[in-house]
Amino acid sequence: MTRILFVCLGNICRSPLVESVARKRCAEAGLSVAFASCGTGGWHAGNGADPRMRAAARAAGFDLENHRARQLQAADFDRHEWLLAMDSTNLEELNRLTRPGAVGQAALFLPWAGINSPKDFPDPYYGGSESFRRSVALAERGVAGLIERLHKG
Repeated sequence: MTRILFVCLGNICRSPLVESVARKRCAEAGLSVAFASCGTGGWHAGNGADPRMRAAARAAGFDLENHRARQLQAADFDRHEWLLAMDSTNLEELNRLTRPGAVGQAALFLPWAGINSPKDFPDPYYGGSESFRRSVALAERGVAGLIERLHKG
C-alpha cells in the first residue's frame, strides 16, 4: 500500500485539509492509499484544525473535526514513500531533515500532482474566509491530479 504524508508548517490548515480530501476522493476512486499529515513546526501539536479551515472543509463535505496536529518526526521518512510539502519552505525543511537511505521522497504537492500553477499551496492562515474556501478548491484540484498519478502507477 502506498503511504503519503502531507506536510505544511503547523498542520492545522493545508495539510490536514489535503489529507481529508485525499482520503475521501481516493476511497471513492477505489484506491488503497494510506494518508497522514504533519507540520514542520510543533507549536500547534495536539491542537485541532483551525476553526476557519474546519468550517470551509465541512461546507465542502470534508471532515476535519477529529484532526490533531503533530510535528514531523524522523521516522516519517521511513514510514511514507512520499512526503508532499505544501510549499517551497516546507520542502526545504524536509530536504534539510532527510537522511541518506531514507525510504520517503520529498516533493512539492501541487507539481507532483500535475498542477503547475500555483507551485506553492498558499497558506490561508492570515487571510479571510475566502482564502479558506480557495484552499478547499485547490485541494480538490491537487487531489484530482494525485489520483490521476496514482492510477498511472
